[in-house]
Amino acid sequence: MENIGFGELLIILFIIFLLFGGKKIPELAKGLGQGIKSFKKALSGEETEDHKKDK
Repeated sequence: MENIGFGELLIILFIIFLLFGGKKIPELAKGLGQGIKSFKKALSGEETEDHKKDK
């Protein structure tokens, strides 16, 4: 599989913009960022506040 070039990336971003619209994209990015952050915390073994309260 080849690397994605600049042209292909622009086409993908344009399709995402058409599907979700300008108002939904920041919300999707925020949700994705929070998901990645919690995934990294889970991998590192860091406890969340919910788990600390349960103990």
